[in-house]
Amino acid sequence: MGHTNPHTGHRARLKEEFLAAGLEGWSDHKVLELLLCYAIPQGDVNPLAHRLIEAFGDLSGVLDATPEALRAIPGMGEHTAVLMKLIPRISGRYLAQTTGSREEETATLPRDYARWFYPYFTGAARERFCLLSLDSRRKVLGVDLVGEGELAQVGVSNRRVLEAALKHNARCVVLAHNHVGAYAQPSADDVFSTRALTSVLEQVHIELLDHLIFSGEEYVSMRDSGLI
Repeated sequence: MGHTNPHTGHRARLKEEFLAAGLEGWSDHKVLELLLCYAIPQGDVNPLAHRLIEAFGDLSGVLDATPEALRAIPGMGEHTAVLMKLIPRISGRYLAQTTGSREEETATLPRDYARWFYPYFTGAARERFCLLSLDSRRKVLGVDLVGEGELAQVGVSNRRVLEAALKHNARCVVLAHNHVGAYAQPSADDVFSTRALTSVLEQVHIELLDHLIFSGEEYVSMRDSGLI
């Protein structure tokens, strides 16, 4: 006489609930549980979801964890760790592509600039340096990823920033980069690099409006902080 696997029924209910109402009201461990169903085809993944939250604090902590840290959690294998790292990268690409459809909008305040930059820092495991190009009426012309890795490589950053700004025929620009594993607080190197780049841009009659420093969803405006 056969028997029904109770975990199969639970997985089906999770999927049905998601399709019917999305993730509204779901806890982080419940979201992880549904995600884990696609990496681990059989068994109860609820305990593993709880272990991940206990280890990394919340859903974003899990998705931002390194592959090595994820694999150290009992029950996590290579396949599951790859899935966890894939999710924020897919989200970032999706947001970047859908953000592009908002061109023709204007951006005049730090919160406006931030909306354009968020997709480029979502799930980023390294520092990224981005440029928002605007025309004289502050209409958005485009966003470019102009550097990745160590931001201290000022010469490379200057050249790439100029190329991107001139490509869009920008009259003004906004810079942004993210701090990985640190606060959204401008460093001395950030201030020095920004002031040097401001001088370079002035030579081709392009105004630097601001430089935003991101850490997760938080950001600091160097202009508002009186640093440029």
